[in-house]
Amino acid sequence: MRKIATYLSAILIMAACKTGKHQNDNTLYVSIQPLQSLVESIVGGDFKVEVLVPAGASPETFEPTPRQFVGLNKAQLVFNVGLIDFETSLLGKMEKREKLIDLSRGIDLIEGSCSHNNHKHNHAHGGDPHVWTSPKALQIMAANAYEAIHKAYPDSVKYETNYKRLQEKLQALDVRTAEKIAQSGIKYFIVYHPALTYYARDYGLRQVAIEADGKEPSAKQLTAIIRQAREDGIRRIFYQNQFPASIVEVIARDIDAEYVAIDPLGRDAIVNIDTITDLITAK
Repeated sequence: MRKIATYLSAILIMAACKTGKHQNDNTLYVSIQPLQSLVESIVGGDFKVEVLVPAGASPETFEPTPRQFVGLNKAQLVFNVGLIDFETSLLGKMEKREKLIDLSRGIDLIEGSCSHNNHKHNHAHGGDPHVWTSPKALQIMAANAYEAIHKAYPDSVKYETNYKRLQEKLQALDVRTAEKIAQSGIKYFIVYHPALTYYARDYGLRQVAIEADGKEPSAKQLTAIIRQAREDGIRRIFYQNQFPASIVEVIARDIDAEYVAIDPLGRDAIVNIDTITDLITAK
């Protein structure tokens, strides 16, 4: 009986340790939704992946809840773009900075600023932050995520397998995007907020942004955009659904075009890019 009791005690201790580990250590955080799909693709269901900025919210106006801040400090790893203002101000307050994983590391950044809510923002490192809108950049971001996960959990063969599968999907997305754009013959597109800068650069397109440095266009600028769009037969003008459609609606009406909402901050990065590409290249 004593041997059985000892055996049962050992099992209970092991189970308690295992349960405690999962209760305390099974959460990862990402700053914005598109990063969630990358990280989840690698770790599968082994971790709960929490998102700081909820669906429909703007990263520039985001305010973390007390629960989120506590969760950040308890999380095993925190994945961020590394270029968005709130990441610098919020994540810089974390107790263990080594848990922060900058997914933009190694990407050829585009210098400059973008803006939200009529306020100009010079982003961290002086670079345009919207790297996740390009399939080429996503491949680098996925590699950075896997490197950090592998370093933390080097014995997991599953994560390596999942990562390779994810990279195959991202490479296929890259090829698919390039082929669609080449076949369409499109040279440029018009968008309210310049959220597709990396996408445009990496696939030989020109992004014409209505909003410039956080300011609405002047009458002269608006007239020039409308005139050029008419001459070029532009059929669609895009805007993020986190921004008002009023200015876009005016331009679209004047050139007899559609104004179409896109969501680069949507949860599934691959689906987002496929959808945006189909809208841009549609006849």
